[in-house]
Amino acid sequence: MTKADEFRAEAARRILIKDGPYGTQIQAAGLAAEDYGAGTGLIGDQKGNNDLVNLTQGPVIRRICDAYIDAGAVLLATNTFNANRISQADYGAEALVRDINVSAARIVREAVDAAMAKDGVARFVAGAMGPTNKTLSLSPDVDDPGFREVTFDEVKEVYREQAAALVEGGCDFILIETVFDTLNCKAAIMAVRELERELAHEVPAMISLTLTDLSGRNLSGHTVEAFWHAVRHAKPLAISLNCSFGADQLRPHVQVLAGIADTLLMAYPNAGLPNDLGEYDEVPETTAGLVRLWAQNQQVNVLGGCCGSTPEHIAAMARAVDGLAPRPIPGVEPAMRLAGLEPFVLAA
Repeated sequence: MTKADEFRAEAARRILIKDGPYGTQIQAAGLAAEDYGAGTGLIGDQKGNNDLVNLTQGPVIRRICDAYIDAGAVLLATNTFNANRISQADYGAEALVRDINVSAARIVREAVDAAMAKDGVARFVAGAMGPTNKTLSLSPDVDDPGFREVTFDEVKEVYREQAAALVEGGCDFILIETVFDTLNCKAAIMAVRELERELAHEVPAMISLTLTDLSGRNLSGHTVEAFWHAVRHAKPLAISLNCSFGADQLRPHVQVLAGIADTLLMAYPNAGLPNDLGEYDEVPETTAGLVRLWAQNQQVNVLGGCCGSTPEHIAAMARAVDGLAPRPIPGVEPAMRLAGLEPFVLAA
């Protein structure tokens, strides 16, 4: 069996648990500003460059990963949300992109393999690729709607470099996450497909959409259903919703996606909505109770946490859905399904 086959088999037996975010846990580790860039020779303040910590403070990342494993996570994502040339340019760390991703993947791979050797529970590593801080669909200049800071091919190459390093480090899958621009996502999909051809073996991809308003659209304007129509051709191992909102606000959008996606459905919401100070107050039991409703309605296959979530949130989710049946993958009648900003199905 391939890793994708193994993952599907595990997901058919039970609801799988994904980990939570690294950023808040790195902040909680209390690193000093000089710890972030230690030994790299980088000039400038690196504090806040959480991806660089994979290189400079590996034991910190390993402890966070182990905490999520102990909480019950079986899908572990790498700490590489901004580990691409575009985002690392803000820190002058573009030349370290490959090393950051390889190191991040190896840390999680080693943690997962050690846990599996101890208890025999199947676990998987997903190489996380964030959206970058550039958009292909929208102009950053209100006076020049046609202007773009980057091209499709440039973004594709940025993603390809990152994906190649993540696979080299030992990732089972690539997680294209927090998609706010569907065209950026398509560049990432193409990058993964080109890498597959180069390596001559499958590189399974997971895709996770983030919404920018309660009506259920991403920044480039796609509804949940239109987005699915736009990326379904990639045959993702899992389609997902993450970030944006807490579980309560994501509920109707998870319900929509659960009914139309003929693949595994993952959701990893924030721990509620941030307060006036930008902090997340939702306690683990509240988050767990909300996602349990999704599980009881057989709407999810994989559950995890995004902003504000902690290992305690992940552990509470694992307890809340233990023993509940996973979502059956629906059959979809053949049809021509298209997407502008809204979905369109051509009648047979």
